[in-house]
Amino acid sequence: MKLSELAQEPKLIKLIVDHESVKEKYGEELEFWVYDRQPINTFAKMASADPKENFDEIAEVMSDLILDENGNKVLADGKILPMDLMTHCITKVSETLGK
Repeated sequence: MKLSELAQEPKLIKLIVDHESVKEKYGEELEFWVYDRQPINTFAKMASADPKENFDEIAEVMSDLILDENGNKVLADGKILPMDLMTHCITKVSETLGK
């Protein structure tokens, strides 16, 4: 098989934050979208970011990854998520794109 046969346009996939504490606090599961493939520079930022040393790097990368169903950034125009949700979103993105 040729490598070029595996190269494709990214597709939006839905991720669900279904942690019990989220359902209890917000009354339901919460959903967001992320592209199933990321440019190499995004992958490199994710791989090299150290949340203990520089959480700003993680937040910056996540702001580009957490999208709505139309592919628009959720964290745009000064909008931010509550810290508990941001933590769960980071976990979901890492689990999904890390596979």
